[in-house]
Amino acid sequence: MRLWHHPLSDNDVRQCARIATGATLGFAVCKFFGFSFGVFFTVTPMLLLGLVPVINGRAARQLLASAVISGIEVGLLGGLFGAHPGLMTPLVFLLFTYKFACMSKGRFFLFGANSVLSLSIMLHFASYPDLPINTLIFGNLGANVLSVAVAYLVTWLIPDVTPRQPPAAPAGGKQSHRMRHEALMGASLATISFVVFQLFDLRDSISAQATTVLLLFPMHWNGTLSYARKRTLGTVLGVAYAMACQVILYDWFGVLILVVPLLWIGTLLFAKAHVKEASGSGVGFGAMATLGILFGQSLSPSQDFMYDALYRVSSSAVAIVITLMLCFALHKLLNCFSATRFGAA
Repeated sequence: MRLWHHPLSDNDVRQCARIATGATLGFAVCKFFGFSFGVFFTVTPMLLLGLVPVINGRAARQLLASAVISGIEVGLLGGLFGAHPGLMTPLVFLLFTYKFACMSKGRFFLFGANSVLSLSIMLHFASYPDLPINTLIFGNLGANVLSVAVAYLVTWLIPDVTPRQPPAAPAGGKQSHRMRHEALMGASLATISFVVFQLFDLRDSISAQATTVLLLFPMHWNGTLSYARKRTLGTVLGVAYAMACQVILYDWFGVLILVVPLLWIGTLLFAKAHVKEASGSGVGFGAMATLGILFGQSLSPSQDFMYDALYRVSSSAVAIVITLMLCFALHKLLNCFSATRFGAA
């Protein structure tokens, strides 16, 4: 892991500043106007600015398309099959399958990744009757629109120093049996996660649910195992920083003007680790996501979230262990058939 050995260029430093500023702006706008589901407004800018070094029209279109399509899917599933989980589950599996297929092809990775994360979280929230589906859908859509606007704003305010070289094209495309392996394994695990959160009252376990989805982004066993270690360390770092902020501010923890600078500093530190790793999703990205979930979802004017922070560490650890066990079993099962084998058929 190249966490502390990859030197930062001037462009990297500016990307770190864009990630921290974009996430903080999304959080501040959400809390200032009292929008619901602050986790969307805080984490989505991190996802966009962290995975796309410089915002462009293609990335913006993929992000907005994922929000619109996921909203339509949740609205139809929740409205037509919300009271029939037996009918809803196979439909959810089909939706996850085509989203992971988009991720496996690579060209539409951002669309698939944001769709999987948004759909998983929204389906979980939509299962509670006291949460109106329309508010949930438009909250996620508004967060994605704001994230794109914020990404363009911070890119204009903090531009790169030198033009970036386009990423090198892969030497060869993935074979069809590997893409089927990745799509089926990701969809199966995401559906199992959906079923578990439907069966048990895990309303406060959004961090654990997000963890089960983020672990699937590598879409194969070796990548998931490697990311699980990084995600665990990132979760601990994010929670530790959030708890330190709670201790520093104490009774003033609900004062927005004091919380915003601490969120910006923490996101900047974790963004630096993320850019140093240069591996997409790693320790830095996991720490940023944890921090965004804690601040976006748990922060309220008079709430002490020490218990929430500790609960997220334990629930995420359990989610990681269970996800790894299921991932290994599915990896072995799919490799039994040449049509879905990960390696050479």
